[in-house]
Amino acid sequence: MRKEEVYEHVKKALIEALAVDENEIKPESTLIGDLGAESIDILDIVFQLEKMLGIKIERGELVPEDVANDKEGKFVQDNKLTALGIAEIKKRMPYANIEELEKNPMVANIKTILTVRDLCYMVESKVDIEP
Repeated sequence: MRKEEVYEHVKKALIEALAVDENEIKPESTLIGDLGAESIDILDIVFQLEKMLGIKIERGELVPEDVANDKEGKFVQDNKLTALGIAEIKKRMPYANIEELEKNPMVANIKTILTVRDLCYMVESKVDIEP
């Protein structure tokens, strides 16, 4: 599969799940901020991509909820990610640009950084990409 095909599949899933127009979807569009996705929509997008592409996306793989829900204070303190929390997000979301999250490490901001491009990168890691 080519990267362009992955992008088309991701766009199709976003159009179906979010009822957005194709021209609203750009690689840099954030799923939540720009396209209006909610948590339930993210689940729908994941389900559609799994079905379309025959891949498996584990719960929490796209957005590591266990880091955000840390009750022990290792990753989160006062609703902000700790340095260890930021490092864990970088490790678990290698496809995401977390510069904005580093500037404002509020837990609620974890989901807001995810872009269409990030989603494509994650899907590409699950399929065989042709050079």
